[in-house]
Amino acid sequence: MGLMLCAADDDVAGPDISWSHYGFNLFREWLAHIEGFSLPGMVGFGGKRPWNSVTTTLAPLLGHPDDDGDLAPAQCAAMLPRLEAIVDEWPQVADDPVLQRRIDDTRRLIAVLKDCVDKGVPLDFC
Repeated sequence: MGLMLCAADDDVAGPDISWSHYGFNLFREWLAHIEGFSLPGMVGFGGKRPWNSVTTTLAPLLGHPDDDGDLAPAQCAAMLPRLEAIVDEWPQVADDPVLQRRIDDTRRLIAVLKDCVDKGVPLDFC
């Protein structure tokens, strides 16, 4: 089983991104590390640290349940600048296939978030 993130509309040709649950967890752990905290230490991920103690625009994505619900277009728009900055931090990562995968996934996620913002629809977790 896996999950897919896409615009909550009927456009089946629009961009989407999918992971296994394990792969999505690894992606979120990587983003959390970049943002300066450990995802396993957070409430909902086995830890006790509350989400209101974290100051990142990525918190709605990082703390969201894997396969249910959505994020509002405003939340998508708020995350875009930080995700774009993360991609810009690694212009050349060809020698590290894991990092290249994370950057590629981030680029695909950016495309999905931009689609949500442009259409004014939520990001759907399914």
